[in-house]
This record gives sequence, structure tokens and C-alpha cells, in this order.
Amino acid sequence: MENDAQRPAIGAFWMIVTGLCFVAVTAIVKFNGTRIPAAEAAFLRYALGLVFLLPMLTTLRSTTFTPRLWGIITARGAFHTVGVTLWFFAMTQISIAEVTAMNYLSPVYVTIAAALFLGEKLAFRRILAVLCALVGAIIILRPGFRELNMGHFAMLFTAIMFCGSYLTAKMLADALPASVVVAMLSIAVAIGLAPMAYAVWIPPTLGEVGLLFAVACFATAGHYTMTLAFAAAPLTVTQPVTFLQLVWAVSLGYFAFGEEVDIWVMIGGFLILSSVSFITWREAVLKRKAVTPTHIETKL
Repeated sequence: MENDAQRPAIGAFWMIVTGLCFVAVTAIVKFNGTRIPAAEAAFLRYALGLVFLLPMLTTLRSTTFTPRLWGIITARGAFHTVGVTLWFFAMTQISIAEVTAMNYLSPVYVTIAAALFLGEKLAFRRILAVLCALVGAIIILRPGFRELNMGHFAMLFTAIMFCGSYLTAKMLADALPASVVVAMLSIAVAIGLAPMAYAVWIPPTLGEVGLLFAVACFATAGHYTMTLAFAAAPLTVTQPVTFLQLVWAVSLGYFAFGEEVDIWVMIGGFLILSSVSFITWREAVLKRKAVTPTHIETKL
């Protein structure tokens, strides 16, 4: 029987692997360049990723979907479709480190939205944590001290869209198996992106298709290893490990793509992730059902 003392270490290990998978996603998208429009690249990532749903066809066919569930699935698909397109666009405009750090904002938005729309109590400590995260975002962007481009604004709205996707996913999770929720998101996003991709379609090369299939593979693997991490250890153990993803993103940008190391992005990202980790810890201490996700749960 496995030693319980080793479980946190196993959870941390799988979260490290998860972070590497998602850093690989950003690296491949960055390497793929700007020739393929963002909407088309996002569509190919999800369309090619549908191959991973083949083992689930029987489960999907046997699942009953009510009109209310279809409405929530559609809403979630719309949120995620816009978010994914903005994320792919941002990757072509700003550094990998900035994209990674600003993506940490999604769980913060979830905390705020849960208080506004779901009646979640926003205690004083959580308010301070949210304010700390927003300060982190200001440190990253530094408005007035440098020129912001459309990539920065795209990432701000990406985090908002992923927040909407996560909250609607929580609604679906009460009625459907997790595997079905994930599968329906992939299908809905592929359908939602199809007309957007058609409008800007450029015939991709075989190499570009291969790279975007690799994106789908790493994203799928990342979500799988994230599940293993959550099963092995509590969020209070796995959440702080996710900061390594920012370190890897900065290193990758510097060594592979010649991007400058911006200490302000590191500081801002650390503040945001620290805030999310604190909120997660408080939910664990209070032993209630978590509303705030890890930032990785709001990934592609």
C-alpha cells in the first residue's frame, strides 16, 4: 500500500509535469508563428483534438441532455471559443511570460464573479487577496510607463472569457460526468470556431497541422496529469507548484525566442498566483466546496 506521506510529493510531481505540458503548448504556438490566423489555429487545435473523444462516443450517445443543459453547453462553448481565439492572438503579440502571468488572472475573476452572481461570500481576507492580484496585473501591464498593445488587452479579455467558461462548467458538473463536460466543450468550441476559421482560412502546411496536433496532444496530456495531481494531493500542495510554469515560460522565451527577461512580469505573476494560492488555502481551511479554480483549470 502506498505511503500516504509520499502522496504530496506525487501530487507535486504530476503538477510539475502538467506545467511542462502547458509550457510546451505555448512554445509550439509561438514557434508556429503568425502565418496562420489566430481563429484558424485555434480551430485546428480543437478539431484535431476531437480524435481523443473517439473512446467516449458510447458514453456521449447514452447521455441525456435537457434543453437547459444544451443552453449551458452553448454558453460555455461561446465563452471558451472567444477566449481561445484571443489567447492564440495574444501569443503572436506579446511575450510567453506575459501570456502565462496574465492567464493567472482567470481564477481571480472567478472569485469576483462567484461573489457577484453566485452569492459566494467575499470575506475581508479574500478581498485583500483579490486586490493583491489586481496590483499584480497593474505591475505586469504598467500602464503609463510603457506602450500596451492589443495582445495585452486580448489577454485581459481572455481571462474574463475563461472565467465564464469555468463558472458554466461548474453548473454542468452538477448534472453531467466530468468526462462528458470536457468532451462537450471540445465539440462546442470546434463548432464555434469553424465559421471564424473559414472567414480567414489560409491552407496550412503539413508541418503546421502537425504542430497544432502536437498542441492538442500536450493540452490533453496536461489536463490528464492535472487530474492525477489533484487525486494525489490537495490543492494547497499542488497550487504553489504552478509558479514554476512562469519560471519556465520566462526561460523559454529568453533562450528559445530571444525575449527579454522582465522582472516586473515575474513580480506581478508571483503576486497574482500567491493571491490565488491564498484563496485556495482558505477554502481548504474552511473545508467548503471550492469555487476558485487553479489557473491551470482555466487553460486551453
